[in-house]
Amino acid sequence: MQDLLDALGIKGSILAAGLAGGVLRALSHRRFKFREMVASPICGALAAGYLTVPTLHYIKSVGLPLPPDDVASAHAAAFLIGVCAMWIADILLELVVRRLKPQADR
Repeated sequence: MQDLLDALGIKGSILAAGLAGGVLRALSHRRFKFREMVASPICGALAAGYLTVPTLHYIKSVGLPLPPDDVASAHAAAFLIGVCAMWIADILLELVVRRLKPQADR
């Protein structure tokens, strides 16, 4: 499994932190739909896997303070991205549905 993650450019610990964030989001949601319970951790893990490094790079480039331990910073950012990823996906999907919905149905 680690070879596959390395080939995709994802660190396993970052993926796990994003997955945990997605699980937290799924458990804290008011509506317990099976689809969201499955999709939220997957979305959180994928978003964290690919967005953690650019997010940390941006935070460093604007001069915001970060803890000296890069690993702890990466895991914290991955967890937060994992929590927020499904909310962002929900918003984007809602915008797409509104755009594609015929005028008569509005």
